[in-house]
Amino acid sequence: MTSVDLDDRRELLDRLERYYDAVPRSGARAEDFGPLTLFVREGQGWPFYARPTPGWSGAVSAADVARVRARQQQLGIPESFEWVAETAPALRAAVEETGLTVHEHPLMVLDPDASAPAVPELADGVVVRTAGPDDPVLPSALAVPHLAFAEPGTRVGAAGPVELGEVVRGHAGDGSVERTAARILAGLTCVAAAVQDGRALCAGQHQPVGAVSEIVGVGTLPAARRRGLGHAVTAVLVADARSRGIETVFLSAGDGDVARVYARLGFRTVATALIAEPADPADWRLAD
Repeated sequence: MTSVDLDDRRELLDRLERYYDAVPRSGARAEDFGPLTLFVREGQGWPFYARPTPGWSGAVSAADVARVRARQQQLGIPESFEWVAETAPALRAAVEETGLTVHEHPLMVLDPDASAPAVPELADGVVVRTAGPDDPVLPSALAVPHLAFAEPGTRVGAAGPVELGEVVRGHAGDGSVERTAARILAGLTCVAAAVQDGRALCAGQHQPVGAVSEIVGVGTLPAARRRGLGHAVTAVLVADARSRGIETVFLSAGDGDVARVYARLGFRTVATALIAEPADPADWRLAD
């Protein structure tokens, strides 16, 4: 790798670091723990995480991690940490010293010179589109990732339309649809879904901040896998991001198999995203 390549990669990772710090702030408060910042969601919704404080130049110790974990326990939120291995290389040892398990995921960026990925034609009347704030498909589009991440990977699974309906009913009235609709209206979130018979078989989102957006939560109903739905939803999300003038589109893949799917869309691996947790729950941002 040449010095120019190294400079370009450093600038790209710095851009992603600024995004990682900015994106939770629209729905969370930030608590300062020196080398670490804990984001605490305001109201209901997916919990956030702790991550390195931007611009911190000192060391980070296991004691620093333990203080954040104690605060997460006090708040009753997951003891979760997220960071990029290449930008905070010393954090992994400190995290593992406290007993957390670290999971690695390919961090991928869409090649800016790549042509816009074509949305494949799907069988059985499946239509892939973005969802507006009043779209009746929104409840199932928000529910399907829960089932996808409960059965991670790319193999065809057991959960199907019946289970999807149960999840939709289970989340009715919890405010998640209304919160997402408000974010869509505010331009903070775009939801795309592969829709059949009025329900989402696959869905995902991208979250624009300035000229950067991350594709998150792309998940396919396990019984509907191996039909190209994740590919199609991601292509629609990329098209929407580019239509908004987004210059940097990125994502974290669940594993190497998922990364190969995204590579066919023009994404390339630039670094390693790390997530640390006490156990091994399915992760909504990274499964597909």
